[in-house]
Amino acid sequence: MTIQPLDPASSLAPYEQLRVQVASRAATGDLEAGTRLPPVRTLAEQLGVAPGTVARAYKELEADGVVVTEGRRGTSIAASEAPADVVEAAAEYAATARRLGLTAAEATRVLERAWAAGAVGGDQ
Repeated sequence: MTIQPLDPASSLAPYEQLRVQVASRAATGDLEAGTRLPPVRTLAEQLGVAPGTVARAYKELEADGVVVTEGRRGTSIAASEAPADVVEAAAEYAATARRLGLTAAEATRVLERAWAAGAVGGDQ
């Protein structure tokens, strides 16, 4: 399994870049259920970040239900489908973004910024 390098110029913190990358790839099926993630220290060395950065990303991914951690067996992508209302909201967002002329990358960046800002419903 390969993790893409993190962007040091990004406005997102390194742990959040890693979390978003893994969550997005899991949601699209690029990382299938059961795919094992590298151990924290190994991935930290590969990415050139502190182990705590990777550990925090893994902890948040686990809290979100994207990964499962099984002690010595490591961390892997969880086997779960997105809730139907999330799939529906994503489809609506994708249709709106496409209608407004955004590329998938642009729409993803907008979503990532909203997520990082903690946008929930109308509570921004």
